Amino acid sequence: MKKGSVRIEKIEIENFKNVKKGQVTLKNNRKNYKSSILGIYGQNGSGKTALIDAIMLLKYALCGQVIPPQYADYIHVESDSAKLRFDFSVDIPESGISYGVVYEFGIKKEQNDNAQNVSESENTKVVIFDEILSCSYVHGEDKCRMANLINASSKEVFTPRNKYQELVGKDKEVATDLEVAKRLASATSRSFVFSRELLTVIHENCKQPIYTELLEMLVQYGNFELFVINTQNNGLITMNALPLAFKYESENAGAVGNIMLPLDEAETIPKEAAELIEKIIPNMNMVLSQIVPGLTISMYNFGPQVLKNGNIGCRVQLMSKKNSKEIPLRYESEGIKKIVSILQLLIVVYNKPSITVAIDELDSGVFEYLLGEILRIISEKGKGQLIFTSHNLRPLETLDRGFITFTTTNPENRYLRMVNVKENNNLRDFYYRDIVLGEQNEVVYEPTNNYEIALAFREAGEM
Repeated sequence: MKKGSVRIEKIEIENFKNVKKGQVTLKNNRKNYKSSILGIYGQNGSGKTALIDAIMLLKYALCGQVIPPQYADYIHVESDSAKLRFDFSVDIPESGISYGVVYEFGIKKEQNDNAQNVSESENTKVVIFDEILSCSYVHGEDKCRMANLINASSKEVFTPRNKYQELVGKDKEVATDLEVAKRLASATSRSFVFSRELLTVIHENCKQPIYTELLEMLVQYGNFELFVINTQNNGLITMNALPLAFKYESENAGAVGNIMLPLDEAETIPKEAAELIEKIIPNMNMVLSQIVPGLTISMYNFGPQVLKNGNIGCRVQLMSKKNSKEIPLRYESEGIKKIVSILQLLIVVYNKPSITVAIDELDSGVFEYLLGEILRIISEKGKGQLIFTSHNLRPLETLDRGFITFTTTNPENRYLRMVNVKENNNLRDFYYRDIVLGEQNEVVYEPTNNYEIALAFREAGEM
């Protein structure tokens, strides 16, 4: 892996879920923090999860993966398509190059011609269109202003023509292959810009290492450094399953991914997965024992067992230990399970600048004081990027206000930063006051009437 860092600087979304237009920046211009935190707050149904889903879409695109068909239903009901834009900063110290990058694309819903004997909802697919990758760079005295590198929005393979020739050459046979690859990417709900077919051609033909390095960094970021934890994880924990997200590196090897471990009984997993869990658990325990004093976890290995494919696996069960007593992890609270599930990612966010972790409902099941302190520590001493949504307002008291964004009731301007906040203001109290008084440029809370709510409860009970 090439060493460097990729960081999201800005996100813009349009006609996505209940957001007609919305923009957030992840850079805190108030103070010079190494970390980049973005906490998103607002009432239910105001666009918090939309931002997390947009980042998930980005991950699918960068990895060249098929976008699940349910994303077709995420397009705003009043629009035929949604548009997303992501601004990045990319630094490669080894090469002495710093890039500015903009990646934008649209998604639209189309009928899936290959689907047969399925429901109407399953007979649709997502199509990525109007993909544009732009970049600028600084390399010593050599500078290049922001300009399109790959514009796949035209009927041609991509434009500009001079960049096309720099990246893939003039071979007509290659051009024909790429035309087929572009159509295939569209038909299979994948990104063409980050498709294996295009990236392979560029790697083989491009004589400009400035561009190949950039593309390698973005692909590496999408596959190994960008993590999205949605509310499905909370649901799995409720059903006694533990999705253990991790990124592990050693001198000789590394691994990244998500291991699903049922908690209601012992589970047989591949031997390699068991060995990996044994390696990351001590790392997690160093932090876990401080977050929840005296608590550690371990993995009990019942011994080898044959898997369905004939390979040798291990039958294992996660255990928790506190006060010298060891019990199965399933008997711990959902908050403990939630912390264990995401802890390894929080560790890498703290230590590595090119890690972005987006978590929906970070506060679910976690004690509010502990939540605030963890976020304070990561914001002050961490290096990576953490994006989260939360209903718990404690972090408003522990994070710098430059790390906080609020949703509004205006779908045309869905996200805002509070203005006129003084240094001695408690942001939590300030937010409460604005809910009541509405002193910002946009309304942050759709007012409710307590009398009408009480009346509705009574009338509903009389039916």
